Amino acid sequence: MPLPPDPVAAVGGIAAFGRRLRRGDMTAESATRAYLERIALLDGKLQAYEHVFTEEALAAARSVDALLAAGTDLGPLMGVAVGVKDIIAVAGAPTHAGSVIDVTDRTGEEGSFVQRLRRAGCIIVGKTRTVEFALGALGTNAVRGTPIMPWDAVIARAPGGSSSGSAVAMAAGLCAFAIGTDTGGSVRGPAAFCGTFGLKTTVGLWPLDGIFPLSPTLDSIGPLTRTAADAAVVFAALTDRPPPAALSLRGLRLGKPIHPFYDDMDADVARNMAAALTALEEAGATIVEVDVPEADEANRLFGVMVAAELIAVLGRERFLAERHRMDPGVAERAAIGLDLKATDWIAARWRHDALRRIAGERMAGFDGWIAPTRQMVAPVLAGGLDADAQRRLASDIPRNTRVINMFGQCAAAIPLHGLGAALPTSLQAICPGGADRHLLALSLAIEASIGEAPAPGLEGFL
Repeated sequence: MPLPPDPVAAVGGIAAFGRRLRRGDMTAESATRAYLERIALLDGKLQAYEHVFTEEALAAARSVDALLAAGTDLGPLMGVAVGVKDIIAVAGAPTHAGSVIDVTDRTGEEGSFVQRLRRAGCIIVGKTRTVEFALGALGTNAVRGTPIMPWDAVIARAPGGSSSGSAVAMAAGLCAFAIGTDTGGSVRGPAAFCGTFGLKTTVGLWPLDGIFPLSPTLDSIGPLTRTAADAAVVFAALTDRPPPAALSLRGLRLGKPIHPFYDDMDADVARNMAAALTALEEAGATIVEVDVPEADEANRLFGVMVAAELIAVLGRERFLAERHRMDPGVAERAAIGLDLKATDWIAARWRHDALRRIAGERMAGFDGWIAPTRQMVAPVLAGGLDADAQRRLASDIPRNTRVINMFGQCAAAIPLHGLGAALPTSLQAICPGGADRHLLALSLAIEASIGEAPAPGLEGFL
């Protein structure tokens, strides 16, 4: 069976799809069937989905078509296919949270965000794979399976985590957009490795009921899309506000935080970042180097805080009793939280509050910061990574994103590989917490300046 085209990407994005749907040029059912066929043809190798809602999705699509025929319009996401990360409860399927351990007591029933997707007319086509308990930047999962980054059909590469399946599904056109969560880079990191746009929203923008709580302090929901333009449509529809318009780059003042963001970059990352910065300056932006001496401290503090919160969420007794069934890397990272004293936890929370205040002060006078999302392209998984390699990568990979979560900022991963690289690279646009619309307006301007990135060739996965 030939691979049907991605019905949204093929027409230019979510907004264009909506116009064609309303003109009667296509139906929600035909688009949903195309996505389900793409999943059936590709996901055996890509392993993006934990569960596929075949019949439920088709029934929902037919309902959308009937509503449109009757004159009821639910908005710009009506009939748009979405994949949802499997730490998020969706009625009709189990929520594994990437584990073989039952944690449904900590997740609960389908929550308000998924119900918001349904009210917007989205078609939920499946639940996407995740790192166990969403604790991991590499994207591997030794207990439920690891999705494969879709830009290399010859050598298996890490998809990035923890929203690994969401990024793979989005990049491969197995949905029109996907939902992930971001605690220390779990939307932006997979987006960077897989070549999609990823939005880390401000903590508290959307409620987290019905979602496994890795870190109630740092977790936020974020969409992964093909472009910033699609993300703007998704964001607007799910916040009941008009889409933001792109900023003019002329006159913008953008900060360039140096250490550790620009340290030890892969050649492709360094080359594409240099080209992007040049394009932004040529469009009229002023780029100013910024010293952020608290970044290393924020990275260290992140590991302690998240481990302690995961132990609290799971419960010490359950963790100790079930640890042998966990992904060894995840168990090792979580175990850091076992011996944290209450006084140390309180001190960490106080320091976290201080870091957010300091970051706000350092961003004063800037329209945003720009930095690499990841300092490397997706690393090779073929043959397996030994424990030391996984430990080193797990520590190094998320350094540029964890800081943003600790600083209380919002951020977006913007694909750069259209500037010339075989594998995806990514620029991270960063704004103060609460400035999500401004972040998207900045992202739209950056995307317009550097151009949209290409999609991967998928013939090798058929």
